[in-house]
Amino acid sequence: MAKRYELPDAAWELIKDLVSPEQKMGRPRSDDRLLLNGIFWILCSGAAWRDLPERFGPWSTVYQRFRDWRDDGTFDRVLERLHVRLNQEGLIDLDTWMIDSTAVRASRASSGAGKKGGQKNR
Repeated sequence: MAKRYELPDAAWELIKDLVSPEQKMGRPRSDDRLLLNGIFWILCSGAAWRDLPERFGPWSTVYQRFRDWRDDGTFDRVLERLHVRLNQEGLIDLDTWMIDSTAVRASRASSGAGKKGGQKNR
């Protein structure tokens, strides 16, 4: 059983090839699963990167991997794979995921009205 904020074995097997590519040369990579668990810990706890527990490795390494995966689209590919899999298994109700724009509250300034009591847009 996985600890809190940690990826279970079945989930890791599903995305391992996306986040942990095979490396043929160079310095050995840090354990990608451990770094991903560190990212989950930060995102779920709301703590600062520098407050990451030492068991996940250096905070700077975890943060750099987070930035790399965010910038190169790895997280998008993981979500796409999970979405396709859940949809194939019939576990996603697409009507639940639709957002009706009439239900989303917007500020006055979003329509160009400006702030209350402030200068008018010209």
